[in-house]
Amino acid sequence: MSTPKVLFGFHAVGVRLKTAPQSIIEIYYEPTRRDARMRQFLARAREAGARLIEADALRIARLAGSHGHQGVAARVQALEQTHSLDDLLDRLEAEGVAAPLLLVLDGVTDPHNLGACLRVADGAGAHAVIAPKDHAVGVNATVAKVASGAAETVPYFMVTNLARTLAELKERGIWVIGTSDDAPGTLYQADLHGPVALVLGAEGAGMRQLTRKTCDALVSIPMQGAVESLNVSVASAVCLYEALRQRQIRQPS
Repeated sequence: MSTPKVLFGFHAVGVRLKTAPQSIIEIYYEPTRRDARMRQFLARAREAGARLIEADALRIARLAGSHGHQGVAARVQALEQTHSLDDLLDRLEAEGVAAPLLLVLDGVTDPHNLGACLRVADGAGAHAVIAPKDHAVGVNATVAKVASGAAETVPYFMVTNLARTLAELKERGIWVIGTSDDAPGTLYQADLHGPVALVLGAEGAGMRQLTRKTCDALVSIPMQGAVESLNVSVASAVCLYEALRQRQIRQPS
């Protein structure tokens, strides 16, 4: 059996209640919080048959490793994930998904940024998020809290060699598009209808040089004001939702 992990916050625990209630070992909640949101949450938990344990805020904070728990934390069994990126892409192909949409993060080490990127990826319908094992953050309780449940729904693959993984994506016919402030064209000039992996680097440093060289094309996000760049999660949202917008435009018959 896999090692239990901790989720905290209404969104993260609520998504697990909705998608896999049988995986919840126990839920700790703060009984002094009696507002409507807590009442509704406890009603859903009881309906799902979850084991509920009263606990004070300090105990929940120790369990969660954070004071931002909103009075709710849960010990859960880790869900079975797709074993590899290849497995996921093979399954998408078998299901007839002609244009996978992937988000690649090169050098994102802040858990709040990763959590926000996962949330954006879920909202835009991305099929997976990919990052290198080095120079990247893994999914922890903080990531899950910020992701508001998306850490449970979006596959997150940490790969040993990012440049090699991008090359393998290209062999599968996936167009690898990197973002860079000095790119000759903008995001809005790129064709994002087909199979695409959008690559974003960390703020400041951007993509590593080898990652940049491996991309098929580079695009920039137009900046009209005084600031030079966007937070990586905001930039991910701009890129993924532009891809979604293009894909939802009705093609002429």
